[in-house]
Formats: sequence, C-alpha cells, structure tokens
Amino acid sequence: MQEFSLLYPQGVEPDCKTLSDEAINDLSLELICDKLADDTFEHNIIKNIMIKIERNPDVIKYRTDIFDDIIHFPKLRERIKELLEQLAFLKEMERSLKDTAAAPIWQLVNRLNELEIYINCISGINDALSENSIKSDGLKLLKEYVSSVYQESGFEYLKEDIKGLVNEVREIKSVSVGVNLDNLMRPVEVGIVSINTEPFTKTPLLSRFLDFATKENQLEQGASFHGMTRFHTVGKIAGEDPFTSNLTKVMTEMLGLTVKRLKSKLSKYTNVSGYNLTKLIPEFLFYIRWADYISKMQELNIQFCKPVILPREMREMHAKGLYNFKLAMQKVDGKKIDIIANDIDFDADHRIYIMTGPNRGGKTTMTQAVGLVFLLAQFGIYVPCESVELSPVDNIYTHFPADENKTVDLGRLGEESQRMSEIFSQATNESLLLFNESLATTSFEEGLYIAKDVVKALRYLGSRTIFNTHMHELAMNLDEVNTKIEGDSKVASLITGIHEGKRSYKIFLAPPEGVSYAQDIAKKYGVTFNQLLDNIKN
Repeated sequence: MQEFSLLYPQGVEPDCKTLSDEAINDLSLELICDKLADDTFEHNIIKNIMIKIERNPDVIKYRTDIFDDIIHFPKLRERIKELLEQLAFLKEMERSLKDTAAAPIWQLVNRLNELEIYINCISGINDALSENSIKSDGLKLLKEYVSSVYQESGFEYLKEDIKGLVNEVREIKSVSVGVNLDNLMRPVEVGIVSINTEPFTKTPLLSRFLDFATKENQLEQGASFHGMTRFHTVGKIAGEDPFTSNLTKVMTEMLGLTVKRLKSKLSKYTNVSGYNLTKLIPEFLFYIRWADYISKMQELNIQFCKPVILPREMREMHAKGLYNFKLAMQKVDGKKIDIIANDIDFDADHRIYIMTGPNRGGKTTMTQAVGLVFLLAQFGIYVPCESVELSPVDNIYTHFPADENKTVDLGRLGEESQRMSEIFSQATNESLLLFNESLATTSFEEGLYIAKDVVKALRYLGSRTIFNTHMHELAMNLDEVNTKIEGDSKVASLITGIHEGKRSYKIFLAPPEGVSYAQDIAKKYGVTFNQLLDNIKN
C-alpha cells in the first residue's frame, strides 16, 4: 500500500510544534482525552496526536473535510470500528511474523491469518466507503486505493487461494506419535507416525489393551483411558521436561514437511502485506472518538460548527457564539448549566486583549475557551461556536497560576517571571498567548510594573493574546501603548459583564470599570457604607 495518512495529504511534510506540559494542563487536554477514550491506550493515542500543533492551512482543511465526512455518516463510523478490531489483531501478529526463530507451522498460520484479515479489511473498507457519498479528499483517496485493489483480478485469486489454504491447514486435527522406550521403560526417542484430519479418539485396539491393563496385578492398576490431556509446548513445563521439549521439536520438524508444501502456494503473494493498513488505526480512532463525542453533544442541542480556515498571514479569528468546550462536557455528564456564548474577533485593531472583570466572572473560562477553539479547529474537529473563521496559530502558549510545589526554588514571582521569559523567547507573531491572572501572586505595585512591560512587548510581538487580570489599571491608557510602541497589532480592553450585581459572563469591548463591579455587588448584598449604617441604626 502506498504511504497514506488521514492527518496529512500525500506529499505534505509536517510543520508542527509540540504543546508544552503547561499548555496541556491549562487547556485540560488530559481531562478531555479521558472523556473521549475507552482506556489508557486510546487516551494516549488521542493525546499524542493533539499535542502536535500543525499550522499549514491546507493540512487543516484536509483534516476538517475528513472529520466532516466521518461525523455525517454514523454507519461508516460503526463499520470502521469493526475493522479497527481486525487491524489491531493484525498489528499484534506483525511481531510473530518477524520472529525468524518461530516454528514453520506458526509462521504459516500467522501468514495465512495476516492475508485473511487483509482481505477482510480491504473488502470492508471498500464496502463502507462505497455505501456513503463521501466528499473529503482523504477518504476519496483511500476509497480509490481499496477499490483498485478490490477490483484487480489478482485480488479475487488471492481470496480463493487463501480460503483454500486456510481450510487445508485447519483440517489438521491431530498428530499420531510413536515413542521408543529403553530397557528401563524410559522414553528415549519420539517421532510422528501420521498427520490426521480427525481428532484422536480411543481405538478398539487401545480399548482392548487398556481393558487388559486394568486387570488386577497386570501392568498398572487403573490404567484406563479418560480422554485427552492438554499438551504444553511452552512455558515452565516444557522447559523442565526433556521429553515434552523433544516432542515439541520433533513435531515442529515433521510438520515442516507439510508446511513447506503449503507455503510454496503462498510464494506468489510475498509482496502482499496488510501492515500498511495498521498505520491508519490511530488516525481512524482519533476521528471516530471525536465524532462520537461531538455527536452526543449535538443530540443535546449544543452548538458546534465546522471551522473555516483563513490564510496564516492574516493572523485573524472571527467567532460568533463561542463558549468553553468544557461546559459542553459538563452537560454531557448531566449537569444542569446555562452555556453563555460570546463573540470575539482578533484582527489588527484587536489582536491583544487585556481582559478585566469581577472575580469568578468568566475571565478564565473565556481565556481557556479561545485556546480550545484553536486546538480543536487545527485538528479538523468541529468547534464550540455558532461560526468561526481563523488563521492557524503555530503554537499555543499558556501562563496560568503554577502549582505551589513548582515555586519553592524561585518563589512565585520568580517562577512566573521565568515562565514569561521562556514564552517570549519561543513565541512568534503567529502564536496564541493566553495569560490567566498572571503576576497576581506578588504585590499590586510590583505586578502592575512588570505587567505594563509585558503588554508593551506583546504590542511589539503581535501575537494573538488574551491577558486576563484583576489589575484594571493595566487596561487603562492603551492608546498611549498603541501610539508609542512599534507594532502592527493593537492592544484593546475587553471586560466581562455584570448587571444589577449579577455576573452575566458576557464580554464586550470597553474601558475597564474598576471598582464599579464591587459597587454593584456591594449594593446587591447591602454592604455599602450607607446600607450598613442603616442596619446599625435600625
């Protein structure tokens, strides 16, 4: 089979960067993979794919179209799931066939099993793809390949030959063995008398011999035939019993004569291998698990859309009805929550956002939501939006509060500052930067001093950025930053809303409101000075 991938078009080399451990944690990628995967093996497959951020728009469109096909055809998904089990078994067999020390009989059986599974998979994929009106270039190319194999006259011969050979091998039901004994009745030689198409049973001659042997004082008391005893060819028993070990060796050598004749029939299929198909297992698994999970969310009327990919050089994103994917996960888990969606744009006039708002007002949720939209979109997955257009990012860098154990040596401010420095040394103007309450662990004056320099550097760098913070002063006088600092990306103020003391979780472009949030909440709960004074007087 030609080199083929469901993640990359033919002839296109990967152009990707790897998510940092911090970004994996801050975007909750482990949690998401747990929801998608049935076990640790699948979890790791999905995670290992998703930590490599691809920025080539052509690659992303290729993936998006494949996912679009897979999610639109549930029966196709179910058929592919069945084939994945056969492909997984085929992958396990690969190691057996590479073992040159394996007995000829096992080499033959494994080779026959390999070709039989290969035939089933080619036929299955051909049927599955032919039954659906697929549109993606990736699945069309796979369909063309399996169709060409399926329609070749040689494939029909292969199916018939393998069917006959499998039946012939399966007809071997028993082996008759002769054992020579020495004068002390110890087995000294063993050999195969015949290879039979019927299981061994108690013969009349054996029956008469055993009946005679059971007579009192004859040979051995109670030497009756109770049926077959399991024969151990591997493991501790074979290793400790020379007779069993030698018997295994002789049987292997003698069966080799039969194997040799059967293997000669397989010689014309030496170039046929199903192992290239096994390379598609992780990729099919990735798309199918995502399609199953997104479909489950859509059944709950949760909004998703196919992302539209813009040129990289535009460095833009225009999203309507965007929300955090983790909120949808909570609804799938049965939690009754209201999902608040927002619109947001990244362009030359709003490429760097300083987001302010009340505590627990949705700043972190929104910051993470933007990162997850880019992450899912660049793997071709439907995104949690009403609609979205975006230019791919070359990587996602996050700066969220660190675990206390990681700040022991440098202190909180030192650790945060070091991580910021590392981000700026790696990020480009095509990156996505997400800062969540950065520099909040130091004094207000120190944090604000450093944060102002960070914002100036962001203006110069030009990365799409959300810097959410409790420091409202940081979002003031941004016109001065945009005027004095060189750059093609303006800094803008974004605030999370509050209405009559209630958090609305809506975001909008506006100057920071500072203490007005606290005033609204204070009025709602009756803790302004005048309200408290009235309580005291009454």
